[in-house]
Amino acid sequence: MIIAIDGTTSSGKGTLAKRLAAHYKLPHLDTGLLYRAVAASAINKGIDFKDERECALLAAHVELSEFDERELRGAGVGAAASIVASLGAVRRALFELQRKFARQEGGAVLDGRDIGTVIAPDADVKLWVDASVEERARRRFAELSGMGEAVTERGVLEQLKERDARDASRKDAPMKPADDAIWMDTTLTNPDETLARAIAIIEEHRGKPQPAAKKAVKKAVAKKPKG
Repeated sequence: MIIAIDGTTSSGKGTLAKRLAAHYKLPHLDTGLLYRAVAASAINKGIDFKDERECALLAAHVELSEFDERELRGAGVGAAASIVASLGAVRRALFELQRKFARQEGGAVLDGRDIGTVIAPDADVKLWVDASVEERARRRFAELSGMGEAVTERGVLEQLKERDARDASRKDAPMKPADDAIWMDTTLTNPDETLARAIAIIEEHRGKPQPAAKKAVKKAVAKKPKG
């Protein structure tokens, strides 16, 4: 079973994905960490993270095991990752890695921004997770403050708005829900409530034929990145 979870930053999709993976005993991949790792590599090596060619070379050899996840979760890396993720060559370099993970025997849980639309359009269940930008800013501010970063909630709010706009408007694999994704608004729900609702949705939909799946698969294959 493949579970695709897409959504906005700090909407709770990462926490939900991890807990669903544990519940169903499936491997989990936070695809956003891949882009954060490329961004961190660029920063550490003094490479301009807007340099598409150089960043694509970094992406081709990225290894998440080489990074401290706490470092990758920082505000600076996150802002750079949003720019790196808009580079078509970088997305192409990471495409097969993500596709292979999704299609491993037994299935997997993946979260990101284009899982249900590009990486796994044939996923058994697709969820789109979101929350109000104000609530997401509150959560992100609490996370960053807890890491000791000097940020303000207003600054975080503006950064989220900017990132949402960039992710949704990029040319390659823009952030958007799949046509057959099930929406989950987590603005007023805690992680336990969100998990319970997601499990109920998955149990209701698993095994059912997805109307948009075949069409989405054909479209994804037709647009499969070269190289």
